[in-house]
This record gives sequence, C-alpha cells and structure tokens, in this order.
Amino acid sequence: MKVPIFRASVPKSHPLLIHSLSSALPLTDEASKKKRLLSCCASSELNPVRPELTFCVGTHLIPHPNKVEKGGEDAFFVSSYNGGIIAVADGVSGWAEQDVDPSLFPKELMANVSCLLGDEEQGNNNPQILIGKAHAATSSTGSATVIVAMLERNGILKIANVGDCGLKVIREGKINFSTSPQEHYFDCPYQLSSESVSQTYLDAMVSSIELMEGDTIVTGSDGLFDNVFDHEIVSALAGYRDVAEAAKALANLASNHSLDSNFDSPYSMEARSRGFEAPLWKKILGMKLTGGKPDDITVIVGQVVSL
Repeated sequence: MKVPIFRASVPKSHPLLIHSLSSALPLTDEASKKKRLLSCCASSELNPVRPELTFCVGTHLIPHPNKVEKGGEDAFFVSSYNGGIIAVADGVSGWAEQDVDPSLFPKELMANVSCLLGDEEQGNNNPQILIGKAHAATSSTGSATVIVAMLERNGILKIANVGDCGLKVIREGKINFSTSPQEHYFDCPYQLSSESVSQTYLDAMVSSIELMEGDTIVTGSDGLFDNVFDHEIVSALAGYRDVAEAAKALANLASNHSLDSNFDSPYSMEARSRGFEAPLWKKILGMKLTGGKPDDITVIVGQVVSL
C-alpha cells in the first residue's frame, strides 16, 4: 500500500474523470476535441523530407481486486494534441485510512491536464509545467504519483514524472529507455498532494528522447512495473501487432503475477534488497519473501507511426 506523506480532511465531492478500460481508437487533429479521452492515430499531411510522427495508442486498466466496484484509483488521459499526449496518475491508497476516497485526486488531476492542453503561450506544451498547472487546479483531497509524456511531431518525446508511474521505449526488441522512479523510502514514492507541503512539479524528473517510427512506448502505473519484468514486457509485445490487444495482454500478465504468492516479482525482489523478510513460518520452512503486489494496473501501449 502506498502511504500518503501527510494527513488531511475529507474531500468535497467531485465529478469523476471517465476513462475506458480498453481501447484503441482513431485520434483526430481537431483542436476542439483535445479534451476527449481518445486513443490512436492522428492524421495530417506528410512531410516529404522528414515524416512527422504520432502515436497509435491502446489502453487497458484492471482495478485492484478489492476496488473493482469503483473502478480502482488510477486515472489516465490520452490525446492527439500535437504528436500525442499520454498521462497516468496513480492515487495513493493510504488516504482511505483517513476516510478519503483516493481515486478523486488522480481523476481530477487528469481532467485538469486535459483542460489545459493547447495553451502554448502559457508553457502547456512542457509536461513539467502542465503537471504544475494541473496540480494547482486540483481541489480534491488526496495525492497521486503522475507521469505526462508529450510527443512533438519532429519525434522528440518530452517526459515529466513525479513518483513511480513509468515509461519505457522498446526499439528493435530491446528496452531503449526507461524512466526512473522517485521515492522517499520503500513503497513511499514522491507524490503530488492536496497538502501545502508536498512534492511539486519542480520535483519532477524531466527527460526527453528522440523517437523513431516503429518504436513502442509502454506507460503505466506501478501496478505494471512492480509485477512484470522488462524482458516479459518485450516478449509480450512481440506477440501482438494491435496496440489494444498488447495493452490488454500486459495488464492481464501483471494482474496474474500480482495474485501469485509464489511469483518472484520485481516488487518482492526489491523488498528483499531493502531488508524485508518473509514471515517467520516461511523462514522456518526455508522459504523467502516472494509474491506479486496486488494493485490497480494501468497500461498504455503506443506505437510510433508517421502521419
């Protein structure tokens, strides 16, 4: 369970951001549709010298087994704006102990990311600035980890992340790039919060990478990366051409691992490396700390294509 850094009062009710559980839809170039939750390919005129790039996107979300009724505490947003926008926010579940719904903050945060797109004069084409403005506009109580990735049509992918939502670039069957998680200590990541003293957009890890046509982008909450190894991600993607099917397959793989007490997951390996041990009865039997981490699982798979 992710823990919040600070305590606060119960939030006022707020309309939820609606996200699809699985999709791969055509994206349009119309600026008026930038606020819609869509996924896949934008259309534009070709550049005869250097093709402009965009994403084809597939998404899939599997809530924590105990949070299925409310759809979990992750939220995501994808858009065709410019070359394409991918964003994920993961609500910090520890707020439930304060009678706060952890899903409200990330959903409002993603809604604000959607609303702020397109105002380039205000720096909203910069993912770090966009995170800051979306955070400032979020009134719900709670906190969340977040990642925003913005593709320029020249192929430059700009990324800002706070906490342990992540992004990987797969090129020619290998992991070419990975973001790095930020944490205070094990299972307590950096997080944006409703509290006045917390991480801000200034604490975001900022990076950029030049993409090529044919690259695959995998973005997700830690429910994916805590339960699936890099080599499994690469192997799973190799079996699918359709991005929606690929996202669903990765999410299902993460879900299966998360519920397997015998699977030696990335999460359990990290826990052991930090000094955590198996319960005494397991130690007596010579068993080590293993198992996946049940969690909300959000997966977004983007294929880089030319316009």
